Amino acid sequence: MADDRFQLLPGTLELLVLRVLQRGAQHGYGIARAIQERSKDVLQVEEGSLYPALHRMEKRGWIEASWGASESNRRAKFYALTRDGRREYAAQNENWQRVSGAIERVLRAQTLGGAGAGR
Repeated sequence: MADDRFQLLPGTLELLVLRVLQRGAQHGYGIARAIQERSKDVLQVEEGSLYPALHRMEKRGWIEASWGASESNRRAKFYALTRDGRREYAAQNENWQRVSGAIERVLRAQTLGGAGAGR
């Protein structure tokens, strides 16, 4: 049986992280866990992808980081959305909705010209 996990499309990790952070500051492991849980284990974000993305997003001013204590009372870096991050989320989400809707329409379209089309 094929692997049920899905390979993220380029650029979608940032959108997912921004969405998770809409609910409040979170550390890296918490972000990865939230994406996995909300996707019902279809999307699993590896550390090797997540942390470089977080650093890029911090550099772009979309998120800010601060140190705090995790649920297990360990020192952890927490990430929070900035005003620019909220605007970026809105723009990326709108674009995703438009593109995914267009793809969905193509996939669901009836064959043009009936049964013999394309021969």
